[in-house]
Amino acid sequence: MTRASDPMLCDILCLGAAHWDVIGHGTGNVVRGADLPGRVKRRPGGVALNLALAMSEVSARSVGLLAAVGDDAEGQALVAHCTAQGITTDGILRLSGHATDSYVAIEDPDGLVCAIADTGTQLAAGTRILAPLEHGTFSGVAVIDGNLAPEVLLRALEHLALARICLVAASPAKASRLANLTAAGALPHATLYANLAEAAAICGETFDDSTAAARALVGAGFGRAVVTDGPRLAADCAEGRETATLCPPPFSAGARVTGAGDRFAAAHITAVLDGRDPVRALGQAIAAAGQVTDQAHEASTHVTAPTLKKGRTDV
Repeated sequence: MTRASDPMLCDILCLGAAHWDVIGHGTGNVVRGADLPGRVKRRPGGVALNLALAMSEVSARSVGLLAAVGDDAEGQALVAHCTAQGITTDGILRLSGHATDSYVAIEDPDGLVCAIADTGTQLAAGTRILAPLEHGTFSGVAVIDGNLAPEVLLRALEHLALARICLVAASPAKASRLANLTAAGALPHATLYANLAEAAAICGETFDDSTAAARALVGAGFGRAVVTDGPRLAADCAEGRETATLCPPPFSAGARVTGAGDRFAAAHITAVLDGRDPVRALGQAIAAAGQVTDQAHEASTHVTAPTLKKGRTDV
């Protein structure tokens, strides 16, 4: 992997959330009010940061990050971690008087139970995270976190007219805002990554499977759509070719974990840039997501008492 001195010179530029995750994985099913044994991990997180870390790990391409952190020790540690992993961090905004954002999730063997995201710093930063884009033209691959506020998304796309756009939907609750981008005609050359619930929120309808969802997203105005559905069929649709599909191997208990979707998208983007055909790209992405879920399952089956482990863990 190479590092550029300026984020505008990077091959890949990730825009969006960067914060600390605290993930509690219970060994049993979570019931309201229950006190369960399990494992608690603290690790770097946020969609944009997860994508940047994953791509810097598997690709020789230079990766930059545009995000906002607080001017606190947590923010300094997050930037230092990114720099150590080879990510160009000069574009990260340090927002004075704000605490670095955080995310808390509770998982059990059936997957995610609930999560709370404190994104006050990202919201306060607004379009200021795009400042580096105002001083030049970026023509590489721009990977955009769909959690960004609508005005930030629109401004980013205006600045990135010459870039290759990859949009990553980050939650069903916020995915519907991406529908406004297609209405504005901004995404005919963009690739969208979403799960089945996010695709339904964007299109305003439910789907029986990922194939139907991917086709509907392309029909709505996205140039390419890659849709996942947990342990079921994943689909990759684009105009002018057949929809590619691939089913993941059986998942073990606790497989649907925080960060697996981001790892899937990062691996798929890398595979496409490496010239993989649609089916092989899906296979590479599914394998990468599977590594995350396997690690989570291994951790959940070997720990019987809560622990707090600070620092970097597998992202």
